[in-house]
Amino acid sequence: MSKVVRAACPHDCPDTCALLVTVDDAGRVVQVRGDPDHPTTAGSLCAKVAHYTERVYSPDRLLHPMKRAGPKGAGRFERISWDEALTTIARRFAAICADDPRAILPYSYAGTMGYVQGGSMDRRFFHRLGASFLERTICSTAGTAGYAATIGASIGMDLEEFENARMILIWGANPVVSNLHLWRRLQEAKRRGARLVCIDPLRTETAEKCHLHLAPMPGTDGALALALMQVLIAENLIDRDYIDRYTQGFDALAERVAAWTPARAAAETGLAATDILALARDYGSIRPAAIRINYGLQRCAGGGNAVRAIACLPALIGAWREPAGGILLSSSGNFAVASQTLERPDLYPGKFPRRSINMAAIGNALLGDADPPLKAICVYNSNPLAIAPDGERVRQGFSREDLFCVVLEQFQTDTADYADILLPATTQLEHLDMHRSYGHLYMLANQPAIAPLGEAKPNSEIFRLLAQRLGFIEPCFSDDDANIAAQAFNPADARSASCASLATQGWARLNLPKPHTPFAQGKFATPSGKCEFYSASLERQGCDPLPCYVPPHESPRSNPTLAQRYPLAMISPPARNFLNSSFANLPRFLQEEGRPRLLIHPDDAQPRGIADQQKLRIANDRGAFHAWAEVTERIRPGVVAAPSVWWRKLSGDGENANAVTSQALTDMGDGPTFYDCLVEVSLAT
Repeated sequence: MSKVVRAACPHDCPDTCALLVTVDDAGRVVQVRGDPDHPTTAGSLCAKVAHYTERVYSPDRLLHPMKRAGPKGAGRFERISWDEALTTIARRFAAICADDPRAILPYSYAGTMGYVQGGSMDRRFFHRLGASFLERTICSTAGTAGYAATIGASIGMDLEEFENARMILIWGANPVVSNLHLWRRLQEAKRRGARLVCIDPLRTETAEKCHLHLAPMPGTDGALALALMQVLIAENLIDRDYIDRYTQGFDALAERVAAWTPARAAAETGLAATDILALARDYGSIRPAAIRINYGLQRCAGGGNAVRAIACLPALIGAWREPAGGILLSSSGNFAVASQTLERPDLYPGKFPRRSINMAAIGNALLGDADPPLKAICVYNSNPLAIAPDGERVRQGFSREDLFCVVLEQFQTDTADYADILLPATTQLEHLDMHRSYGHLYMLANQPAIAPLGEAKPNSEIFRLLAQRLGFIEPCFSDDDANIAAQAFNPADARSASCASLATQGWARLNLPKPHTPFAQGKFATPSGKCEFYSASLERQGCDPLPCYVPPHESPRSNPTLAQRYPLAMISPPARNFLNSSFANLPRFLQEEGRPRLLIHPDDAQPRGIADQQKLRIANDRGAFHAWAEVTERIRPGVVAAPSVWWRKLSGDGENANAVTSQALTDMGDGPTFYDCLVEVSLAT
């Protein structure tokens, strides 16, 4: 008899869908569908997860431990036993630790967002080992830091309230592609008469469906936000009562933004001053006003300050007074995750000072920037050969013969090709996990629907076994997955839902008021308890306490000398059929995506002799990759877009867009600057 198992989508998406997994009487998954009762999922899934069985049962799944049988990068392996694999890893790690355990680095990110498989036993293992700490910066740290400096934590609007807004700014976000369940509510808001404005250098699928699309140059969103504030204040489109009661530093902010007229911002952004003025007046007069901001705009030199400036806007107009007013970057700060219990940083032995490595600069770290030098790396839940910036430096680093590389994976990714030991990991349908969301307010539990295929093991079990091999006797290494799941959220926190409701229903809303108006009466999570236009905490760190404009590292305006050789600003937004580099190897999605594309405006294509569908070479001093031209007015002049992230070995030339991106970091949060990148484009020879 078939059964239905409650599960959760593990992938790096704010929707964090509740799943119903149907298993037939032979023990095989035959359907994955969205839970119709879950208020966010509402029975629908993206095309990727709706076909999740193709991922689980792919003939390309890794199902057995293997060791390298050829040069690094060649991707040739031979099967070995789990005993040999674990013994080899334990022996190599122990030898390195005898000298300095900081020479070992874990490298992981959001291949799964679960706390059991992505943030518990693995962290305990590497902390106890004394390994280097990984700064997990690759996605969101700049925006998170900028938002926290203003708001205090990753807390914002309830996704379910967007349909009640009347003015919605979709800023650096493309929810049609990457936040599908929010888009459903935005469409409902539009049907009810809301005005939708999309701010993005590319006329995305979302922008096509909005009333207005504004296309600033990459990295200039901060200038736009400062100009909006200038107009709001100058024309008295602000809520003085809310400002006086619940904000800090208004007079200093008003003085700072006074010089940021629409004309000045127009020169930086490439927008028309009249459009900036009209947007400010609409935002200041239409209620309720909501902002959905995403992480793309913070992947530039000034990304932290850009998000900081945008996060000031709702408090200026008192938008937080209403449930359908405010801003949403991430909802993750609402969840009482018991990170100290899960990760146990107290296990660090303390023989050597703690050393951290920024994952966005892994290429340089592997090639000599780290002291002591890295001698081993363990990669799981990530694919740095595809997703890390400055790809040639990354490849050179992983090509080191003296670097012992362990990879836990479901497929033989670009990174797996460089492994010395390659271990098969389970998929979401084969293991237990617990999830929060960064887009809504529901906790979710994932129950395993089937037994692991082949010899695949959950990440948690692999690190549990390695801990045993290395003789770690602390009781926390005996915790099974059910125990870890029970530790994931702090039950003493009033916001946490009960474990009983999670067990029976698979999901539960946080114990928050409905409707949720987090800052209607102030109570921000900042040190002052107010929205901090002026941040004393930043000032103590030697940073500008007020939002400021930090121009891109690379742009025609900020770096005209470089722009003489590389005049086009390149962004690499998510491809519709991939999720970072996940799903980018499965036939269905490769067929849908076709081949690597470069969107280029006719005004930039014509003088270069570029016609639609011609093969192009995109290059700068860091490297080059190839893509096929899509000549279109969807991208603004002076900018090109390379939908990403392609696996290198499936791209056609062994490269992808990260061949040209930089390891330079952001102004706040030390995040990557993927969209701060000048290139030249020519016909491929």
